[in-house]
Amino acid sequence: MLATGERLRLRMMGLDDVELIDAWAASPEVKGEFNDFDLPHQSVRESVEQGRTMGEGGGTALVEQQDGTPIGTVTWHGVKYGPNIESRAWNIGISLIPAARGRGFGADAQRLLAAYLFANTAANRIEASTDVANVPEQRALARAGFVREGVQRGAQRRH
Repeated sequence: MLATGERLRLRMMGLDDVELIDAWAASPEVKGEFNDFDLPHQSVRESVEQGRTMGEGGGTALVEQQDGTPIGTVTWHGVKYGPNIESRAWNIGISLIPAARGRGFGADAQRLLAAYLFANTAANRIEASTDVANVPEQRALARAGFVREGVQRGAQRRH
């Protein structure tokens, strides 16, 4: 278990999760308009089998309710702001199934992930990026303790 909160927990993905994660990744409804980067789907099976879902460059963890019901994933990848490891920030992201959206789970999961990364890595900064039109995610990030710093135009291309 990576992190546990009142309503959610974050954990590494196992082989039993591969079919579900692959189905989510292939579903336009689950991806939603803000997580569709027009990339070909590749199964997570090999990454899970080889223990490559978390590493020095980033990772992916499963988000589940306390009863064990999976509701999405959180991801993180490194962003360098200087030459030393302490100048690397983690940029985090989240994808929740439609039934879990709008219930505060996004804020809870991202708060748990940020706490985990601060406690277990040399990070001095955790950041998140979202589309300017993704107001629900902006609200979730604010509830999780993130502060809006600005707008990066043309930073992401989606499908």
